[in-house]
Amino acid sequence: MIVLSKPISENRVLKKVILPIALILSIFQIYTGGFGVLTPMLQRSVHLTLVLILVFLLYPISKSAKLRWIDYVSAILALANGIYLYSSYSDLFNRVGNPNVLDQFFAAVTIILLLESTRRLTGWILPLIGVFFLIYGYFGHYLTGIFSIGELSYDRMISLIYMSTSGIWGTTLGVAATFIALFILFGAFLESTGAGKIFIDLAFAIGGKFRGGPAKVSVIASALTGTISGSQVANVSITGQFTIPLMKKVGYQPKVAGGIESVASTGGAIMPPIMGAGAFVMAEMTGIPYSEIVIAAIIPAFLYFLSVYWSVDFEAAKNNMSGMKKEDLPDFKTVAKQGIHLYIGLAVLIYMLMVAHSSPMKAAVWAIFAIIIATFIFKRKTVKWDFIIDALYTGAKGMLMVTVACGTAGIVVGIVNLTGIGITLTSLMIGIADNSMFLTLLIATIASIILGMGLPPTAAYILLGVLTAPALVEVGLPVIVAHMFVYYYTCLAPITPPVALASYTAAGIAGSKPMATSFSSLRIGLVGFIIPFMFVYGPSLLFQGDVQDIITSLITSIIGVTLLSASMVGWLKSNLNIIERVIPLAAALLLIFPEFVTDIAGVTMAVLFAAYVYLVKTKKSYVSNDVEKRKFS
Repeated sequence: MIVLSKPISENRVLKKVILPIALILSIFQIYTGGFGVLTPMLQRSVHLTLVLILVFLLYPISKSAKLRWIDYVSAILALANGIYLYSSYSDLFNRVGNPNVLDQFFAAVTIILLLESTRRLTGWILPLIGVFFLIYGYFGHYLTGIFSIGELSYDRMISLIYMSTSGIWGTTLGVAATFIALFILFGAFLESTGAGKIFIDLAFAIGGKFRGGPAKVSVIASALTGTISGSQVANVSITGQFTIPLMKKVGYQPKVAGGIESVASTGGAIMPPIMGAGAFVMAEMTGIPYSEIVIAAIIPAFLYFLSVYWSVDFEAAKNNMSGMKKEDLPDFKTVAKQGIHLYIGLAVLIYMLMVAHSSPMKAAVWAIFAIIIATFIFKRKTVKWDFIIDALYTGAKGMLMVTVACGTAGIVVGIVNLTGIGITLTSLMIGIADNSMFLTLLIATIASIILGMGLPPTAAYILLGVLTAPALVEVGLPVIVAHMFVYYYTCLAPITPPVALASYTAAGIAGSKPMATSFSSLRIGLVGFIIPFMFVYGPSLLFQGDVQDIITSLITSIIGVTLLSASMVGWLKSNLNIIERVIPLAAALLLIFPEFVTDIAGVTMAVLFAAYVYLVKTKKSYVSNDVEKRKFS
């Protein structure tokens, strides 16, 4: 998401007030992650208090200095609320259902501050959703029909939303105040020690020499950086400034260059092991172990990036593009040596998560310390202590948007659980779809994309995980498949017209028209929109089932993705006409459905088409080229 309020300039206020608060927030996260979190209410309230103070100090309500007092008062109220919660949290639980005047006052203050901070960082959509559910919870008993609910008093509502861990202080904020915060800090330490440049240079060293090299660099670099950043827009901004100009230089149209970068950057949010923090949220919401979710995400992520790779490769071949010159590329060995400290940090993280089965928080803390130590060992001649301060400050700023979004989402989740509207919506979805799994999936797809257009992926997924995923489970999908389906489409929203924020950001760098770039993104990433249906109808793509099914599904999916990419671009060894594009499209669609008959039909069509391409079209192309050469000899 794009931050809508512009931050204040880095001046004396930053150094004297904001920087210390940011450092306290980051150190608090590292300390509790390494030595044990506080009780849920304390951990989340301390985290949110510091975040709200930073939001109001960093992102003013207006450019006018006359209105700056509103920000200061808001920050003071946030601090007062934090002190109140910290000093009386044990008594707070005893007063649930019977709040006193201070409880009522600070509940109202917290809700207002949270909604306003969310508006400043994400825009109006999420706060308005929060306000809608608050109004529904209070006035819903006046409605008739399926949306009518029991009467909820003000005291009961604030008891749920403010005085318990079922609303603002619920699981959604809990994830932001623990897992997500630490992995944002981990990403900040990677960035402060040069990860962005090293990852991009590595991508150039690996893929720059091949045809359409910069586009392939975009795919590789975005996969490396996107899984940590978690923001498609931020990922475009980081890698796009390097890759887009070079893509244009080797022959890609500006709108295509922007489209490739936005599609590649969008894939970072579905890329294991971090998935832009989505894996941790999903684990918390479903109760499925983190390691299982990461493993389940491997094949879909591979297929997504394979489809993008084939799209850029076929596009380059179709337009006779070449790779970059060797002298313009960084040396692989040199770049690889520069990133030793980063590999150590990543290796420690993966080992702690996947081998030692440590908690994600401790894994992140150990990985952060590993990066710091390795940086001082391998970069001792150039490193300065400042990089630690930079990382702590950048990490704290990175926590702001996701924290306030998760807090506001917590209000919605609390109202949904209290009123039972979630069950009503599930029944409504199934009723509209007439118990059809496909139609239910279609409704969930539309809802995911629409909500994902206006919200950060994590916040959108949290809401949809409560509102739509239960309907998918009800029609027969396993929990992990239902949640992965919803999460996948929320991540694809930033490249979906008309509100394609990642595409618009890329268009700004490419100098192309935003809408043209967004449709270019849609065309290049179209295969990605089909992948969720592939793992719904073939759960073995999420490692659900026996080894034989998994291998078979993987092979047929690779063939299908390749054919679909060829059909979309219109090239496979040579240009494809309209009829020739229909054949691989039909074969690919057959391979999506994991039935024996459709697999056999799809593979047969694929083999026959490949034979036609290699034996007929390639020969014609060779003869045509030979004739052209003789004309000019």
